[in-house]
Amino acid sequence: MSMSDDVVSDLSGRINKTIDDLRVALSKLRTGRASITLLDGIHVDYYGTATPLQGVAQLHVADARLITIKPWDKSQIPMIQKAIENAQLGINPVADGEMVRLPFPPLTEERRRDLAKTVKQRGEEHKVAVRNERRDAKEMIEDLVKEGDLDEDGGDKSLAAVQALVDEGVKKIDEVCARKEKELMEV
Repeated sequence: MSMSDDVVSDLSGRINKTIDDLRVALSKLRTGRASITLLDGIHVDYYGTATPLQGVAQLHVADARLITIKPWDKSQIPMIQKAIENAQLGINPVADGEMVRLPFPPLTEERRRDLAKTVKQRGEEHKVAVRNERRDAKEMIEDLVKEGDLDEDGGDKSLAAVQALVDEGVKKIDEVCARKEKELMEV
């Protein structure tokens, strides 16, 4: 495997990480449907230790508009409620002594449009990241050609492979954003 193949392979991995990061970022955007992934990253103060919410309670999607959180230790209900409020998800937790309920109110048309704009903005940010990766890979290949480690034809082929990877990455970003926008606009 040549050095230019290493550059192209590394670029492919970085583009995939960027796309995965976009998927994670978009999964945290609240749609009109209840989803447990919205609660990823929320940590509860469990006897002095920051513990993931999934580690202190059973999470369940009761229906399309409700998540129930049943803690294993009922004394943790106030801490769970506080952690969810601090996460600023735009959802008010309701505790009843046994569990915490997260009711998802339906999104207004205006809010859906705002969220769609946010999806497009995140998509553009990730496209810029992919293009920055392309710039870095292109500079590395040009340096290999300049130093004589790679001939002109090999450099041109590597640059074409880099551009093909970037085009495919941008296309995947567009697909991920389009799916999320479609999900947001469902009533």
